[in-house]
Amino acid sequence: MTKKLVIKVTAGADAPERCSQAFTVAAVAVASGVEVSLWLTGESSWFALPGRAAEFELPHAAPLPDLLESILAAGTVTLCTQCAARRDITEKDTLKGVRIAGAQVFVSEIMADGVQALVY
Repeated sequence: MTKKLVIKVTAGADAPERCSQAFTVAAVAVASGVEVSLWLTGESSWFALPGRAAEFELPHAAPLPDLLESILAAGTVTLCTQCAARRDITEKDTLKGVRIAGAQVFVSEIMADGVQALVY
């Protein structure tokens, strides 16, 4: 059975601890060899754009750009379709490797065998 972790992060700079926890868990899972799918929704949607993660600060937390880079290198990062549309973000605006997909893809991922899902 394949181990996969799907993480949906809804928080951004509005709830920095919750946001940082989601990215940290995703990066640690990737480093541990777990297949990771990180979903950016709500205020975390902005981190799909170049330079936005560098603006995020939280004392005693790993730098968000480093976490995001490691997740992109070995996992999947998806920006919610509706969240992107509400913010006028298109795929040409996003970081290389970020895809835009909707609820159908999210449900498909979390319903697969061997998947654990977390929401932050």
